[in-house]
Amino acid sequence: MQIYLDYSATTPPRSEVVTKMQEVLAQQWGNPSSLHAWGERAATIIETARIQVANLINAPNPESIVFTSGGTEADNLAMMGVARRYQTPQHIIISSAEHSAIAQPANLLEKWGWQVTRLPVNRYGRVNPLDLKAAIQPNTVLVSIIYGQSEVGTLQPIEELAQIARDCAGRSAKGDRNVFFHTDAVQVAGRVPIDVQKLPVDMLSLSSHKIYGVQGAGALYVREGRELVPLLGGGGQERGLRSGTQAVPVIAAFGVAAELAAADMETETRRLIELRDRLFDRLADCPYLIPTGDRLYRLPHHVSFIVSDPHERVRKEKITGKTLVRQLNLAGIGISSGSACHSGKLSPSPILLAMGFTPEEALGGIRLTLGRETTEAEIDWTAMVLKQVLDRLMPQLVTAGH
Repeated sequence: MQIYLDYSATTPPRSEVVTKMQEVLAQQWGNPSSLHAWGERAATIIETARIQVANLINAPNPESIVFTSGGTEADNLAMMGVARRYQTPQHIIISSAEHSAIAQPANLLEKWGWQVTRLPVNRYGRVNPLDLKAAIQPNTVLVSIIYGQSEVGTLQPIEELAQIARDCAGRSAKGDRNVFFHTDAVQVAGRVPIDVQKLPVDMLSLSSHKIYGVQGAGALYVREGRELVPLLGGGGQERGLRSGTQAVPVIAAFGVAAELAAADMETETRRLIELRDRLFDRLADCPYLIPTGDRLYRLPHHVSFIVSDPHERVRKEKITGKTLVRQLNLAGIGISSGSACHSGKLSPSPILLAMGFTPEEALGGIRLTLGRETTEAEIDWTAMVLKQVLDRLMPQLVTAGH
């Protein structure tokens, strides 16, 4: 049995998506910037996809969707697009549980003299809105808080956080405060309803291959009236915010994926929540697994743990998340871990460290994420195999004298 449980890493493209991409590759391969019929057909495909993606988040104006190469570029465009508006360093706020596509640009800006505040998160990975309110300064120009954390599944109170940023900007005595609010919604879109007409965000990042599209396409929603400075100079495509000939086939596929995700979301999200809770329940009696993230405010498809020996009979770092990924892969099950490997040496997950886990514990994070093809039988089988693997590994380490 082959069981894929890494849908937060990437999703298999739906058949309708593949069909659309093949059609565009074979028949509508023109440059959308060209004025002739071939270009016009390609441009129509781009604009159709723009409408489909806009509808997924209920954006009233499709022009607010800027196509990028993926979620990472969308995040970078949001952060650097705001930063490049200023000739002198200002102040930005992020959470301490951001994806590296936000955390690393923030680190770079800090090296360039910008002040960066990293809001703490609690044991479950949630930001306290009061911390954001206290952190905003007269020179704050950007707040970026991830909507759904990819490693531990926690959903942030984005509406409340975004409203705080908007209210603080609105209370400026001179009226010159211009605090942008951005959220990385890559893991949320298509799984949790998003309505940017009600959600007071200025920018929101999306990714095609997280919603059963194909890799290589993403988007940044930019609210009307919010101006960014582009990262790329060139032909001025995407309203000048993302120069370069658009990847018509993958953008077309993104549009189809977005339309299908919107149509299926209500029933599929409910099904995923049931499967997610079933997996948590099946593993609740395993003494080697500690759930991570917030169980109430959580992505519907996301299950995560750290592995630990409750009796401290073994050194925790001997069984890492990477160990379990390899062991389950041998059993035909695909999951992922949170720790990173640099030059052959494991580094603890910065997300788990921010949540208060020790470096040893933060090496043991695992993530099991569910999708359209996941069944109850696969959930039950995975739980059984994971327990067997842990029961087998722990005695081996004890026997080894650790």
